[in-house]
Amino acid sequence: MLTVLDGGMGGELIRREVAPRGELWSAQALLDAPDAVREVHDAYIAAGADIITTNSYSTIPSYLEKLDLAGRFEELTALAGRLARQAADQADHSVLVAGSLPPLDESYRWDLVPADDVAMPVYRALVKALDPFVDLFFCETMSCIRESVNALSAARDVAPDKPRYVSWTLDEQPGRGLRSGESIAAAVAAVADLEVSGLLFNCTSPEAISEGLAELATLTRLPFGAYPNRLSIPDGWTLDNAVPTGLRNDLDVARYCQYTEQWRQLGASIIGGCCGIGPEYIEALRRNVNQEG
Repeated sequence: MLTVLDGGMGGELIRREVAPRGELWSAQALLDAPDAVREVHDAYIAAGADIITTNSYSTIPSYLEKLDLAGRFEELTALAGRLARQAADQADHSVLVAGSLPPLDESYRWDLVPADDVAMPVYRALVKALDPFVDLFFCETMSCIRESVNALSAARDVAPDKPRYVSWTLDEQPGRGLRSGESIAAAVAAVADLEVSGLLFNCTSPEAISEGLAELATLTRLPFGAYPNRLSIPDGWTLDNAVPTGLRNDLDVARYCQYTEQWRQLGASIIGGCCGIGPEYIEALRRNVNQEG
């Protein structure tokens, strides 16, 4: 049985013109247009998502301090949790809420991962702020082993009774492991004692994910899956620099569904979308799942 995740939040907010591409990114909507965040959650629920993810990917001190708002990171993280909880509770089908525990600096930049003694207090505070509202945690877009261990450890320490999943982001060259260059096998081994409920890949091209899932299927008996992006990410990109990104025109809904079917054949039981994968993609995935019974 397939668990259907939602799609990207930040990209959808940008598409709806309620969040900027830089600075606070998706967190800006929590300040300016929280109703729009709720509307995106509602759209994914209407599309058939079983799990929606809190808009807490950029409610981290390193982003908020750009506008001198770092002291509000717990408040805004809690707001993200509350909006998702409200949407799930008012859904017409059973929907779980996943608390997003993101990188604490730049996405993909394993070389910028904060020292453990810096990261752990922030992750614990994020978990504490989200805990009243979520059913589980996604430690997502983890670019290296140390980053994923820190996020998982904080979730285990603060909310030990809630399931926690880890989702790594992969090198865009298929077969080269995590963004850090560490192997998938090493990553799986490193989290073996952290009582993880499932293993995923996200914010990565479907080509790299396909090869990653084929390997992952040989390494674990845990539930596994993926939520890809549609982005073309050049080397050296950060949220704030002038290096341009774009959406892939060759990854339309039909092509996305071809990949998701391939992943299901590999044994994936959790699938959704990341940046650039909107409600129409999730709706098509749900429709295919329902048609297959």
